[in-house]
Amino acid sequence: MKHVRRIHAWAAAFALTMASVAVQAQIKIAYIDPLSGGAATIGEHGLKHLNFLVEGINARGGVLGGQKLEAVAYDNKGSPQESLVQVQKAIDAGVRFMTQGNGSGAAIAISEFVSKYNERNPGKEVLFFNYAAVDPVLTNDKCSFWHFRWDANSDIKMAALTNFMTDKKDIKKVYIIGQDYSFGHAVRGAANSMLKAKRPDVQIVGDELHPLLKITDFAPYIAKIKASGADSVITGNWGNDMSLLLKAAADSGLQVNWYTYYAGGAGGPTAIKQTGLDHRVYQISEWHTNVPSPEMEAFADSFLKKYGGASGQGWWYLRMKNQMDMFADALNKAKSAEPKKVAAALADMKYKNSIGGETFMRASDHSLFQDMYISSFGAGTKYDEEKTGWGWKTVGVIKAQDTVIPTTCKMNVPS
Repeated sequence: MKHVRRIHAWAAAFALTMASVAVQAQIKIAYIDPLSGGAATIGEHGLKHLNFLVEGINARGGVLGGQKLEAVAYDNKGSPQESLVQVQKAIDAGVRFMTQGNGSGAAIAISEFVSKYNERNPGKEVLFFNYAAVDPVLTNDKCSFWHFRWDANSDIKMAALTNFMTDKKDIKKVYIIGQDYSFGHAVRGAANSMLKAKRPDVQIVGDELHPLLKITDFAPYIAKIKASGADSVITGNWGNDMSLLLKAAADSGLQVNWYTYYAGGAGGPTAIKQTGLDHRVYQISEWHTNVPSPEMEAFADSFLKKYGGASGQGWWYLRMKNQMDMFADALNKAKSAEPKKVAAALADMKYKNSIGGETFMRASDHSLFQDMYISSFGAGTKYDEEKTGWGWKTVGVIKAQDTVIPTTCKMNVPS
């Protein structure tokens, strides 16, 4: 009888142990971005974002009744080819959710790989969450049921920037410079066509692309901008290609206005301060630190204290917070960590973000639409960046519904 009781006690203890293991089971998300090379500072800071978000979700009780998330880092070195190597490694390790953002070339490669992999491996599908790669093709001709984008595409951003530029009559001559890959080509094309339509009086005095993350000294490019007589520059540059371009402008004393996508990235604020261009460098983004919001201000302050480091690099990506909050909601709504069920829960999700903005995922192409902010960088702001004493100030807001543009996506939805 005692022996039977011992067996029952052991069985009960085993059941409790297994229940505890189940509660602690981790849902992994692979972070596939550059952690070495010319974009490492951007990739490393993005990983800090993801870790901070995962920590927050887990501290609130996790997902699916107590399961924890885990971020796993994979270095793609900024290469589309290496991205696929890392995706395969993640899949081999049992990871079924991937996120990436730095480089549309890498994003296109991952999206196409994931779609083909899922077609060949029914029941073992993986999902790709894109938090920053904005080539329009990803949610147009190359759209996929297995890909979701949380950032506005480059055409939406250029439309906002050129609308803002339309009323600036001091703009007479524009120089377009960008990175020589898919995203850079998209920015270049949109800038040319939209400026021609909205400001036919503006002269485009330069239009060139340079190698992606290969240039260490942009002085020759700045010399050409100076020689062109441009009063304004449009660029989609990011990472070192943005900060080093601005640094070269500061070194040469170039006095022009800048219309950018990513001047707020690592080193960008410091370089802007060096130029002395007070509120003459503009950026289009879904948020910045001086957008009034008690919830987001407290969140960004907590991140800065934990992960800001000596350079004081703060929170950048509201879109990644949107992504992870919506991912957690989708897991709970689907009551499953099966990627197909999570994708179905995300496909038409509506979500109020941490600054009170109403966002929505468009089911037809898996694009998230959200309010967008045009801001200028300079003195007189509540919060500064990189300990410069300068910060971002809102100069224009585009509501989410006004950023919606048509899509050519013909999505193949699995049965």
